[in-house]
Amino acid sequence: MSRPKIIVITGPTATGKTSHGVLVAKSTGGEVVSADSMQIYRHMDIGTAKPTESDMQGVPHHMLDIVSPHEDYSVARYVADASSCVDGILRRGKLPILVGGTGLYIDSLLSGRGFSLRGDADMRRELEAEYDNLGGDAMLLRLKSVDPERAARLHANDKKRIVRALDAYYATGKTISQHDSESKSLPPRYDAKKYALMYSDRVGLYARIDSRVDAMLEKGLFCEVRDLLDMGVPPEATAMQAIGYKEIAEVIMGKCDIDTAIDKIKMESRRYAKRQLTWLRRDPCIEWILT
Repeated sequence: MSRPKIIVITGPTATGKTSHGVLVAKSTGGEVVSADSMQIYRHMDIGTAKPTESDMQGVPHHMLDIVSPHEDYSVARYVADASSCVDGILRRGKLPILVGGTGLYIDSLLSGRGFSLRGDADMRRELEAEYDNLGGDAMLLRLKSVDPERAARLHANDKKRIVRALDAYYATGKTISQHDSESKSLPPRYDAKKYALMYSDRVGLYARIDSRVDAMLEKGLFCEVRDLLDMGVPPEATAMQAIGYKEIAEVIMGKCDIDTAIDKIKMESRRYAKRQLTWLRRDPCIEWILT
């Protein structure tokens, strides 16, 4: 039985994925499914470069504005929600166009991997408290004793992933590494044709990133972040860890001056683009397109 076909438009930040996705959707009669880990949040438009109605040009877009910025949102939830959107598009006889730069979301959706490892909320809070008391090095050493493969891939400062790995093991008796290995043996859920956009040189990419940051600030990123804080979204919320939001929040709370924050946003955006490229280059099936 043949797998359903899907097109993927990905690439590092600021390479024009949104406009290319719309172009492909219009030429094929398809619909866009966002693969951006921050565009899922409501009230976060400017800093996430969320497409406007004008940008969409009448093309249906899915997986935008689906959760409150107060909420945490996992890869497991994304796969469940996005696969429902993709399957709905397929049932309507349309072509799904997956557009975004969150590689983990894209790969997890395409692979059809399950996310059966469910930890315990009380255990997770206890592990978080232990992390805060004992420190990341001690907790990473503990993880190494049960899942050395996963521990080798994490930094001691990565509290979220260390806690999640330990939580999953204590709750199920199965390590995340074992779970991932079993999941990778499953056949892919979709037959994906993948394209990645990239500038001909990094100088051009970094210039585009800096220009985009300046444009976001001109459009009102500062006010957008202040509105989120006024809504009661805590600075430590997952949504507020997005590049641009975290730095501006620190300015508003008096922890940083605006010029330093802007420089940091640009630097972190460039670093993020480098991480995206590293992730994408591992996939030999991607066809690269220079923009």
